[in-house]
Amino acid sequence: MSFDKNMCKIKLVCIALLVVIFKGYAQPQTPVVTPQWRPQYHFSAPANWINDPNGLLYLHGEYHLYYQYNPFENQWGHMSWGHATSKDLVHWKNLPVAIPELITKDTTTMIFSGSAVWDKNNTSGLGKGDGPVVAFYTGHLPKQKKQAQYMAFSNDRGATYTNYHKNPVIDINYEDFRDPGVFWHESSEQWVMVVSLVKDMEVRFYGSKDLKKWEHLSDFGKQGWTKNDWECPFIVPLAVDGNPKNTKWVMMISSGGPRGPLIQYFIGDFDGRTFKNDNTADVVLTSDYGDSFYAAIPWNNAPDNKKILLGWLQPGRKETFPWKGQMSIPRDLSLKTTPEGIRLVQSVSSVISNNLETLSSGRHISKNLTVDAREIRLDESKRFNTNSNWIEADFFVGQTGKCGFKIAQLRDASGKVIKEIEIGYDAKSSELYVDCSKTEKGIKDDRNLLQKASMKPENGKIEIRVLLDKSSLEVFGNGGEKVITTMIFPDEKASGMSIFSQAKNMSVEDLNVWDLSKK
Repeated sequence: MSFDKNMCKIKLVCIALLVVIFKGYAQPQTPVVTPQWRPQYHFSAPANWINDPNGLLYLHGEYHLYYQYNPFENQWGHMSWGHATSKDLVHWKNLPVAIPELITKDTTTMIFSGSAVWDKNNTSGLGKGDGPVVAFYTGHLPKQKKQAQYMAFSNDRGATYTNYHKNPVIDINYEDFRDPGVFWHESSEQWVMVVSLVKDMEVRFYGSKDLKKWEHLSDFGKQGWTKNDWECPFIVPLAVDGNPKNTKWVMMISSGGPRGPLIQYFIGDFDGRTFKNDNTADVVLTSDYGDSFYAAIPWNNAPDNKKILLGWLQPGRKETFPWKGQMSIPRDLSLKTTPEGIRLVQSVSSVISNNLETLSSGRHISKNLTVDAREIRLDESKRFNTNSNWIEADFFVGQTGKCGFKIAQLRDASGKVIKEIEIGYDAKSSELYVDCSKTEKGIKDDRNLLQKASMKPENGKIEIRVLLDKSSLEVFGNGGEKVITTMIFPDEKASGMSIFSQAKNMSVEDLNVWDLSKK
């Protein structure tokens, strides 16, 4: 009898404990606000999840940025097109959702990635005034397991959109068929769309005179990197070495690579119907050597015919709140002849780089110096300890040794550095690198703690440009010949910064640091 009573007591205690545990799990967890990782000069939405940039269009003095957006939560879902505009690519005006997810009794249509054009001659017949903005997106129908290409148009300069009543405009009854990139092809006098046959590792070209009826032109694929899905294609003409008489077409495609995200590019010719790759099918050309840059597309109709690229920075393993996801710095695209052949160059857009003095409100240092096998602090003035800095310098390198910058430094009470991220050039291996091993272990995949790209000096000199913006890090080598982009999550007090060299008498020219924090 006493045994049964004891058992009963044990059961009651267990039940009480389970109730307490259940209540603990049932209580909604209040997200931790993370202002220390909110970017200052890169775009992020005021709240909630964002991913791919969409519909990039310059119109009437403003850069329009549409983007994949969840209006309700800080996680992927309910895909719609968010919207913001800017005059300088740094300060953004946030606007209402431009194209919301469509929900009816029978189906849900998510608004996946795409593009936008200004139909200034009203070839579509859908315009009023100075011509409509016409957006193309992939309608993702999860219930039907199908994706097709849809169209919407705006007669108020891209603020609000009306879905075309005969949508979809292209439907091949495919489950993975997405990300239409539309542009005007001058010589063939038609609109061209490039869209991805995702699982086939191919892209398909379509042509149209009126943006409504589309003809299949050709397919390109199964070349370059083919180990993962192909997404977010686009194609643009670029002058080689600045010579407009020598123009090549560059096609970029997002995929999954050894480090995670990968954007490959092809260089060749496009006649309005068919793209021909200049390189053999096994050549893989990579646009970024980091683990975060993805889904990049250029602005249509940009001033001076510039091709300005914008990508999404995949957010990594840390949770941020009340937002998640941000865009890269906009990048000017060009082609350069190198010993390896013609290669893509991505330099920070001149729209921003020419405006740094204003953007920094004069918080700027500039000097030449010799770094004699040592480390020199750059944050002593307390103006550059915000983790929202723009740093650049030319290093004259020898045959061995490393040189560069150390950022997000955390010091103990004695002043010893216990955490930091090292960005530099290794002369022995001829590599640009980002070493996060002292801060990001357990946050990043171990294979991504050290990220690097082969790079040769030019006349004994290498240029390093570092864009640190709270949680994003973009490193440009030799004017954008090589780029490494990654996400980092420094401690709140880890804001020290230094320049270093392992070699004696290391000469550094044109060292510049701008503080771009919003104070």
